[in-house]
Amino acid sequence: MKFNRVWAMPNKATFTIKPIRELIGRYVNGGVWADPFAGWHSPAELTNDLNPDAPTLDHQEALQWSRTLKDGALGGVLFDPPYSPRQVAECYKQIGKATTMQTTQANFWTEVKDALAPKVREEGIAICCGWTSQGFGKNRGFELLEILLVPHGGHHNDTIVTVERRPRKRGGGAE
Repeated sequence: MKFNRVWAMPNKATFTIKPIRELIGRYVNGGVWADPFAGWHSPAELTNDLNPDAPTLDHQEALQWSRTLKDGALGGVLFDPPYSPRQVAECYKQIGKATTMQTTQANFWTEVKDALAPKVREEGIAICCGWTSQGFGKNRGFELLEILLVPHGGHHNDTIVTVERRPRKRGGGAE
């Protein structure tokens, strides 16, 4: 497992932060990629953002959108949601929607990851950004490849990026 720490200025457009942009550039280079919280700067082909002004293919709730994707069809997924219940509330308020218990609880992120995990093919990649290093995890069938810690200085939280792979299933025969 690779671990790297690179300082960079903060930016709400996560994928424009230089070390994060470079990390994504190393992995998003094959297969179809999906991003349920795409915003304005996602390199994914399949993009969704709740904000109707975002230049994405779809504008649905992330969970609903993730469930529409085909199992095993993705080369990778980018997971860069709002990082806290406060950020979720700000995103919803910005587009004139009310938040609910469902959208501000921890299971909000869990349910979207649960819906996305089977969509990633064997050897596919999940890149998660946030304030934790949980990523998709072993329980969803992923193995950790890389962690990038991006401190921003001052009173800003670090951005933590995990890169995980869904390993190829091993054959069941005796050797």
